[in-house]
Amino acid sequence: MNTSNNIRAFQQAMPTTITKQRLFTDITRRLAWGTDAGFYRKIPQLVIHPTSEEEIRTLLKNANDTATPVTFRAAGTSLSGQAISDSVLIVVGKLWEKYRIHDNGETISLQPGIVGSRVNEILKPFDRIFSPDPASLNSAMVGGIIINNASGKSCGIHANSDRILLSARIIFADGTLLDTADEQSKAAFQATHPEFIQTLLELRDEIRQNKALSDRIRYKYNIKNVTGLNILPFITFDDPFDIITHLLVGSEGTLAFLAEATVSTEPEMHFKASAMLYLKDIKYACEVVQKLKHTPVTGVELLDRKALQSVEGKEGMPDYLPQLAPGVTALLIETKANTEDELLHQIEAIELCIGEFETVLPASFTQDENVYNVWWAIRSGIFPSVGGMREPGTTTLIEDVAFHMEDLAEATSELQQLLEKYNYTDSVIYGHALEGNFHFIINQRFDSNAEVARYESLMKDVVELVTEKYDGSLKAEHGTGRNMAPFVEKEWGSEAFFIMQKVKKLFDPNNILNPGVIFNDNPDCFISDFKPLPLTNPHVDKCIECGFCEVNCLTSGFTLSSRQRIVIQREITRLKQSNENPEVLHELEKGYKYLGNATCAGDGLCATSCPMGINTGHLTHDVRHASLPTGSFGWNIGNFAANHFAGIKTGLRSVLTLANFAHTVMGSKNMTYLCNEANKMGLPLWTTAMPKAHKIHLNKLQIKASELKVVYFPSCINQSMGVHKDSPEQTPLSDKMTGLFQKAGYEVIFPEEMEKMCCGTIWESKGMYDIADRKTEELEAALWKASEQGKYPVVCDQSPCLYRMKEKITKMKLYEPVEFIETYLVDQLEFHPINEPIAIHTTCSMTKMGLKNTLVRLANRCSSNVLLPSEIGCCGFAGDKGFTTPEVNKYALRKLHPQIEANGIKKGYSNSRTCEIGLTTNSGIPYMSIVYLVDQCTTAKKNH
Repeated sequence: MNTSNNIRAFQQAMPTTITKQRLFTDITRRLAWGTDAGFYRKIPQLVIHPTSEEEIRTLLKNANDTATPVTFRAAGTSLSGQAISDSVLIVVGKLWEKYRIHDNGETISLQPGIVGSRVNEILKPFDRIFSPDPASLNSAMVGGIIINNASGKSCGIHANSDRILLSARIIFADGTLLDTADEQSKAAFQATHPEFIQTLLELRDEIRQNKALSDRIRYKYNIKNVTGLNILPFITFDDPFDIITHLLVGSEGTLAFLAEATVSTEPEMHFKASAMLYLKDIKYACEVVQKLKHTPVTGVELLDRKALQSVEGKEGMPDYLPQLAPGVTALLIETKANTEDELLHQIEAIELCIGEFETVLPASFTQDENVYNVWWAIRSGIFPSVGGMREPGTTTLIEDVAFHMEDLAEATSELQQLLEKYNYTDSVIYGHALEGNFHFIINQRFDSNAEVARYESLMKDVVELVTEKYDGSLKAEHGTGRNMAPFVEKEWGSEAFFIMQKVKKLFDPNNILNPGVIFNDNPDCFISDFKPLPLTNPHVDKCIECGFCEVNCLTSGFTLSSRQRIVIQREITRLKQSNENPEVLHELEKGYKYLGNATCAGDGLCATSCPMGINTGHLTHDVRHASLPTGSFGWNIGNFAANHFAGIKTGLRSVLTLANFAHTVMGSKNMTYLCNEANKMGLPLWTTAMPKAHKIHLNKLQIKASELKVVYFPSCINQSMGVHKDSPEQTPLSDKMTGLFQKAGYEVIFPEEMEKMCCGTIWESKGMYDIADRKTEELEAALWKASEQGKYPVVCDQSPCLYRMKEKITKMKLYEPVEFIETYLVDQLEFHPINEPIAIHTTCSMTKMGLKNTLVRLANRCSSNVLLPSEIGCCGFAGDKGFTTPEVNKYALRKLHPQIEANGIKKGYSNSRTCEIGLTTNSGIPYMSIVYLVDQCTTAKKNH
């Protein structure tokens, strides 16, 4: 069915609204989007990013008419091969993030591209939560969560997607739109699809009249189960539209497209406590779980000894973990309540139960969220952490099973024995023990027939154990995908499987929706199309492509994400090693130059949500380094600039002066037009936010002597750039900083020859590591002298510069302004907060230095109305990217202006001059250093 002619016919009927910016045919983006968190790979022939229901309707109708298979993808965090395609891939991610709140937050309508944790941010003011809580909640999107029926540690089967879904906007394979909350829409569907409704009702009645089948369905869904299609709605609901709505849950894109889901929410419980229990072995731990099931616990997570080993040494984990015996298994227990008294009573009841069992170490509950948040964060990162420990050349596979509670201890013990039988010595068992749902992880090679046969034999034995011996679930929450498609009938039996086939035929008669997923005629599909993971760069070789990084990658959805950059570099490496397809290699290298290299900010925020702490910015710097080897033309230019840095600054000031003169003469409108046209021709972009020239004249500064001393190094940016023409403040930052220090009673010391000094960040970002380190060493020597060998604190006014300085210079106390003010100046100043609403922006470097909360705290000292805009990470200016690739800066800040406007904000504050240029340009308000705000809102204390 999947032929070039089908694709060609489909493409010819493409909606005219879908432009080339949202239709990808190049191999670079097809490969990038064709890769998800699973261990299979198929490369789509087309990747489409639609923006509306109307476009989806047209696409599906065309696909149906031309027999062209289509697959939908949201975040790409699924693990079983259900979001990949070798035909047409339709991405519904960052362009599908709208929502509507109803009933004071008790219900909410969600498009499929909203990240799960973002829903909880939206609901927070209403004291409500989105109940499904998979470990990937911070990355997975609502569409994937519902369509896979992903659940998690707490929601079990009582609050999963099937239970909370109220209605849906659904687009069928023939392009028909149905809103199951709208009576007119339902009536119209019934009129146009009477046979569909009739067949659905006949299936419902057929199931209900078959007592054995009905009983089996109820039994199978007493535990988590997402194997095959969800046929529980035929038992649960009478109304055909309710059945249609809920059939979509767990359907993995094989039945229809979920354009919007309206779900109920749960009240947030604010009183929580957790405990970590250590027990002698996994079977004994499961026996404890069987007892805990009858206590007021809300979640119990099991971590076997290998799982614990994967997190040994991580922040917050106990030092005694390495000393635990080989078989020791941990249970991470959580309980929640509405009141403190209720929580204490629950803890007492749980501890009474635990007291019946012998623990390896004494156990106790903690209500300290700083402690238990670390535990739960580590639990969420088990899969990637284990994957990061794998041998080079292996693939990390995760399987997902569930047993009925009465079978849990025996079944789990036998599962562990199976893994030992097949010599998976580094395998891990962990998961949602309270629901009888365990994941097991293996690191597997597929480079020989023997290794593939070993995996095949293991999986077939697992299938026998789960289905034949214990009648459990082969897939509890990760989706059937391609991984378990050959075994759906074996788990469910022929009667139930035949019902599923009928449902598929009813919804998708031409089998265009995600073919090969759930229903697959190839019995070996679970051992086909494995994803290669060649070694490519030591900074990223541990990446398992889970996608957790993408929420913090500013170009995700725009060019390439951090995960996709690694994917492309791995394929480039593989093709170089194999010499199998030089044309594809050339196209990938060519495509990567802009999509991967030029548009990467190198900010490193991706590492903050990567369980392995992988910073794809390091990969980018290495790629740039390889293109600028020592002695090359580009390197020589960089070296010349480093050796004549004072002169470079002088030249920059001349350019800024000339630009400011032209701006004054021509006016903002004409200057903007001219500069936009010049940028289209490849010149750096000038905007009205560009500052005027500035030079520090130390002989003009009135420095007062004091016992309190601080060394102040103005960054090279702030030595050269002042404020922009229309800034509400016309005092350059270096002067403002000096004045604030003196107001607080500090004598300011400047390092010698600072006109030629730089921290080295400029060269590091270009991959010129040797030059960058040389400049840092020069600066370190000057600061060491100025601080009298580290006697006085050192402040740099640009947070990105300070970040590199802290990484490279360790023998002095280095501070950026916010940290220094909070540490040293707060006690020296009187704060007089203003009522004016203000916005603040946390730079990447501040986030990585852990100073986000410090910035918020300082801003709250100064204003009673502080906005930290949501969903704004790295601004994308990245030193010079805002000049050379301003489209990145614009995309990164696309959600800023509406929030500024909605909150009536007139001024914004941050801690990086270049970031402030981009923030000003894209927000419509001036952004300045937080130092200006502090100076405005403070006076010197009278006793000082």
